[in-house]
Amino acid sequence: MLPSSLQDWLPEGHLAYYISDTIDSLDLSAFHARYAKGGPRNQPFHPAMMVKVLVYGYATGVFSSRKLAKKLHEDVAFRVLAAENYPAHRTICDFRALHLQELAALFVQVVKLARECGLVKLGTIAVDGTKVKANASRHKAMSYERMQKREAELKEEIEALLAKAKATDEAEENEPELDIPAEIARRETRLEVIRAARERLEERQRAADTARGRSSGDERKPRDPDGNPRGGSPYKREFGVPQPKAQENFTDPESRIMKRAGGGFDYCYNGHTAVDDTAHIIVAAELTNSGADSNRLPPLLEAVRETAGADAAQVLADAGFRSEAVFEKLKDHPTELIIALGRERKKQVIIDVRKRPRTAAMAEKFKSEETQTAYRRRKWLSEPPNGWIKNVLGFRQFSMRGLTKAKAEWRLVCAALNLRRMATLVPC
Repeated sequence: MLPSSLQDWLPEGHLAYYISDTIDSLDLSAFHARYAKGGPRNQPFHPAMMVKVLVYGYATGVFSSRKLAKKLHEDVAFRVLAAENYPAHRTICDFRALHLQELAALFVQVVKLARECGLVKLGTIAVDGTKVKANASRHKAMSYERMQKREAELKEEIEALLAKAKATDEAEENEPELDIPAEIARRETRLEVIRAARERLEERQRAADTARGRSSGDERKPRDPDGNPRGGSPYKREFGVPQPKAQENFTDPESRIMKRAGGGFDYCYNGHTAVDDTAHIIVAAELTNSGADSNRLPPLLEAVRETAGADAAQVLADAGFRSEAVFEKLKDHPTELIIALGRERKKQVIIDVRKRPRTAAMAEKFKSEETQTAYRRRKWLSEPPNGWIKNVLGFRQFSMRGLTKAKAEWRLVCAALNLRRMATLVPC
């Protein structure tokens, strides 16, 4: 009474068929290269099959390797894509980790395919950013002030344990259950972790102070490029000393505390997308661990050129992307910039033309009805894909840790969303 083929269980035009056919049409040589000539970790399952399972999982909101392995037994679409193969969750996890960059590179191929299908025309694109929770716990973090106190406490505890270790045999007999070497090792390990986190905070602060024009030994006094004192209030902290409340996370040190849209703060990454107006296809996907958007427009436009093979005619961006330095950098860019300088219907701030001529020119540009009409398209164009990623796919937290891995996973998510859109609009 059962069908002779699993394919008979899936309706015609199912997303699994589209992803399978699309993956077969892409260049997967990078995945096969690792296993050429019987490499040391020869893959027991066909790489194309593994890619299909992972991409379909991300396109349907299944990101965990354990859940993917379970779906291979319970979900017909997954069983069709896996061709009745059942890789264990560890195999899926290892494949994703080993080929994360190759999986991210599929994003470029998917965008080019979308352009061939007529879904990307690069007439107008809109950019936007969204905060995505990092794979890091707020409870596995410590402030700079607390690090300094805890370091001192651990040093005192280690010294006390070393003194106890030198006690007489009689004293040791009175405390037979205390494993002093293990206690010392545990505290020394914790001390090393805290010390490394403190040094990372100080290194970032030194880089930030240097970018502000400070230098070591400036005696907390503002100085000109030649090192001579100039007017201004003295700095509150010594060069390279972070704020007492500056925090560092132990599970993902490259993540940063960012403000969530619904209120509160969490360890996040800042994901940016550039969306084409033809079919809401994401043509650039970038990620940073900085909460600010003001310097992200040039990298996004460069990513559009590298991914889609051409520059867009026009880009729409909200006020978070405005910056005099960015306007100056992109003054000769072939893409027309339409970047808001404040919220709509809010009173605009008076701009000093001498100090910010490019910003003043953009403000003048926004006085025209044509520019305002074009900018009104930004919200419905740039914001839906971020909403789909979080609410349709359910991707609200990264599985991978570290900025490089999170970047790759972000592109994989965007590629999966693009394939889902393409399957609905124009099957190739």
